[in-house]
Amino acid sequence: MNLDKLQNWLISTNNDVAYISDPISINYFTGYSMDPHERIFALIAFKDKPAFIFAPELNVEEAKNSAWDGDVYGYLDHENPWAKIADLVNQRVGKPNNIAIEKSHLSVDRLEQLRIAFPDSSFTNNVSPFVAEARLRKTPEEVEQLKAAGAEADFAFQIGFNALRNGVTERYVAGQIDYQLKLQKGVMHTSFETIVQAGTNAANPHLGPTMNKIEPNELVLFDLGTMHNGYASDSSRTVAYGEPTAKKKEIYEVDREAQQAAIEAAKPGITASELDAVARNIITKAGYGEYFIHRLGHGIGMNVHEFPQIMEGNDVVLEEGMCFSIEPGIYIPNVAGVRIEDCGVVTKNGFETFTKTSKELKYIPVKD
Repeated sequence: MNLDKLQNWLISTNNDVAYISDPISINYFTGYSMDPHERIFALIAFKDKPAFIFAPELNVEEAKNSAWDGDVYGYLDHENPWAKIADLVNQRVGKPNNIAIEKSHLSVDRLEQLRIAFPDSSFTNNVSPFVAEARLRKTPEEVEQLKAAGAEADFAFQIGFNALRNGVTERYVAGQIDYQLKLQKGVMHTSFETIVQAGTNAANPHLGPTMNKIEPNELVLFDLGTMHNGYASDSSRTVAYGEPTAKKKEIYEVDREAQQAAIEAAKPGITASELDAVARNIITKAGYGEYFIHRLGHGIGMNVHEFPQIMEGNDVVLEEGMCFSIEPGIYIPNVAGVRIEDCGVVTKNGFETFTKTSKELKYIPVKD
């Protein structure tokens, strides 16, 4: 059970309590997922006492009927949640000396409220690095969920490719993808805003879909993902709508070569920095190095972006079970943008991708 890892960390670091505030972290440790919006939602864990979930009253029954089999306590909107948390903690362990917090998530305002509720406690210890480390190597069960999310992304690509036609906007194509994911696959949440970028818009990597219209003989970049049982997919493909110029085809082939080389190089023992260099050196040698303006990849799991970061300067050694993206890109302003991305898992001997859509340049016939 993942909660055991947290309790062992509390013991080894001499912390009395962990206040876990990130809903995704709470899901990881308890199996219960929900969006609290502006309300207080936390997992309170102890080194030698049973943990409990603290949630808005309207979510208490839902939490009790979830995979979580521990205590659940709630609060009404007019009540002071911090006073209730303090009372519940004091009942279990008295006045705690050290309370570890997720510094990467907890707001300053809420930390101040905790300090008022626990005036004699220290909040200097940060549990965020431990949580990131605990989630770094995926179990076989987690990998299966990531594969299922990848299959949904493959379905989404086909919907997007089929929606391309003269005059429709990037937002229209993105909307078709999101709608058909819900209608045909029951996917209620994408892992981020579906991105469709045509022509020169694709040279601005995170511009998002606009009212720009699809025109013949352009490259069109898709970047999309879904959430499947709490696990994310994230993948990119670039296709030709009609017949792009020779220059645009060249850019595409350089990027495809770099991505494939990195996939083949990914295996236990290589460092994240070395893997980044595999793709970056190919793009640089082809004369496009200045247009590859981001890291090679990022970890994936319950978050669409998590550890490890596959980038220059990161000397973490890749190990079996680590999951991340490989996504080199070439973005030339006023010309074109290309990104090809697969997420996958480091296996005993290599790297297995979660998405299977072909990366040979796909030509979509021009349609009115």
